[in-house]
Amino acid sequence: MATPTPDNPDQFDQFDDEETEPQLGATASGRKRLFSKELRCMMYGFGDDQNPYTESVDFLEDLVIEFITETTHKAMEVGRHGRVQVEDIIFLVRKDPRKYARVKDLLTMNEELKKARKAFDEVKYVEDQQ
Repeated sequence: MATPTPDNPDQFDQFDDEETEPQLGATASGRKRLFSKELRCMMYGFGDDQNPYTESVDFLEDLVIEFITETTHKAMEVGRHGRVQVEDIIFLVRKDPRKYARVKDLLTMNEELKKARKAFDEVKYVEDQQ
């Protein structure tokens, strides 16, 4: 076998494929993986292996991104065009009891967290004034 040289580019073909492979943490389309860590934890919590296959996590993430995108587009059509508000999401999930209950729980918890943060900040402010 001859030593690869710049004069003979045919011998460099074996390395061309490396440039086209997606980087770790990115999809084939070049989109960055946003939920991989959380999805791995959720999959383990629901009975999958502690280290699930990367292909499974990527596939599930594609489904999640597709769901979020479709729901967002529908929400933009429901209320004021081009804007998504909480009421739009509630309207979209109103006929699905599980989703509706989960949205209500999350909104209630969000309000409780806001109140707790506000109370904590007020106590901290009073202590700083003394």
